[in-house]
Amino acid sequence: MKPLPLVGTSATTLVVAEVFGCTVQGEGPSCGRRCSFIRLGGCNLSCDWCDTPETWDASRFDLRQTLTRTPVEEIVARALVGAPALVVITGGEPLLHQKQRAWDDLLVRLTAAGVEIEVETNGTIPPTPHTASKVTRFNCSPKLAHAGDPEAKRVNGKALAVLRWTDRVAFKFVCTTAADVDEVAAFARDHNIPERLVWIMPEGTSHERLQDRLAVLAEPAIAAGFNLSTRLHVHVWGDEKGR
Repeated sequence: MKPLPLVGTSATTLVVAEVFGCTVQGEGPSCGRRCSFIRLGGCNLSCDWCDTPETWDASRFDLRQTLTRTPVEEIVARALVGAPALVVITGGEPLLHQKQRAWDDLLVRLTAAGVEIEVETNGTIPPTPHTASKVTRFNCSPKLAHAGDPEAKRVNGKALAVLRWTDRVAFKFVCTTAADVDEVAAFARDHNIPERLVWIMPEGTSHERLQDRLAVLAEPAIAAGFNLSTRLHVHVWGDEKGR
């Protein structure tokens, strides 16, 4: 059987891992806001600590089972259950889908519904003008050296600049040690990212691990002029999927 193509050409469907609502945004500047999530399949990176490998890693998962090609109309209907004011599009790497008409349709339908749209991205793919015109905020999470991919794969200066120029972006860095905060500071200088737009977030999928790492990261992050984020959904629901 042929594998499910993670990014296709269908004008009416997108490859989806899950759509769920009646939850909260757990990370970054919108932390705590009631929202729904659309998680798309496919990623161009392979982070060692990725908490959603089932969206892209065919070596460990049967993507024909974890991903489903779903009509955009159905995706939007499911995302709007519970009347959220905010819809978060995540992945994987959702901006991989931008060349599809179905992606444009998704953004148009969500905009027509009157919701705010946040897109979670790793910062290696620039948003198109159409995407930028519809998205309320990009939550850009560039990957540091500890993610495992080579720098040439995980850092795209042009894409980062385009995201910065939208003036609707927050840069969220997953960190494990105080040295990672130093790496973020150098990254921000190299790419002209103001400290006020940077959020330091601990890596972890358990309450205990997040607490331990927050204790290590908080003071260096504050001293560097950065914001601090936890992962609220992990504190509440642990590593439960659909949360």
